Amino acid sequence: MTNWEQIDTYVRIWLKEARINIIDSFKKTLDIETKSDRNDLVTNIDKETESFFVNNIQEHFPDHHIIGEEGHGQKIDQTNGVLWIIDPIDGTVNFVHQQRNFAISIGIYENGKGKLGYIYDVVQDELYFVEAGKGAYFNEVPIPKLTDTKVEDAIIGINSSWIISNRHIPTANLHRLVHDSRATRSLGAASLEIAYVATGRLDAYIAMRLAPWDFAAGKLLIEELGGKLSTVKGEPLHILESGTVFVSNSGLHKEILDNYFLSIE
Repeated sequence: MTNWEQIDTYVRIWLKEARINIIDSFKKTLDIETKSDRNDLVTNIDKETESFFVNNIQEHFPDHHIIGEEGHGQKIDQTNGVLWIIDPIDGTVNFVHQQRNFAISIGIYENGKGKLGYIYDVVQDELYFVEAGKGAYFNEVPIPKLTDTKVEDAIIGINSSWIISNRHIPTANLHRLVHDSRATRSLGAASLEIAYVATGRLDAYIAMRLAPWDFAAGKLLIEELGGKLSTVKGEPLHILESGTVFVSNSGLHKEILDNYFLSIE
């Protein structure tokens, strides 16, 4: 039987140790590379942080499986057993340019079912934590269940580039959504923006391209609080597949899907 209490204890220790190394890197020159394009950055600290987690997991839980953004985990095509999905630094552009507004994201699943989720704002030392079926917490304080909001009262997290052009939703529909909402924001770190929906700092978050490590922890957090997380077409997300992601409270999720995403402008 999996000892989830032991896993939680180790993760919390590792997060604090990783924080020390990341904060210390602010005083050093980073080794910065690009991946898919010039705005898709990876640094030596991304790689070192992922290696730190992978090495510790393999030492203490050698039968567990690992997916990491920077490739230090394993190639996984099924969800049997215990699976860790890790983004060592979500929001690398922010890490490089701002030295803030980035997070470590860890989602842990067993046989495809979510168990533990951690979104750790490194600079602010803020931890969003969820244990499936047992509650969600912000720095150990319980997070209340999400309540419904209307579009006209909603602050929506969306990158402006998706409003200009995307392959999934007519831009006119997104323009109308932006017009009808109270405000829009873009933080540049998907896991944190999902955590902001969980805590009411945002009412919805929309992205046209996320990988499992971007949403694996946030998915557990939102579902624990009674929110909805799907593709922009309303389809379920799969933890091994990349795609569009739409997160909000239940009522707003339906309103946006029906009136903006699935309607023809």
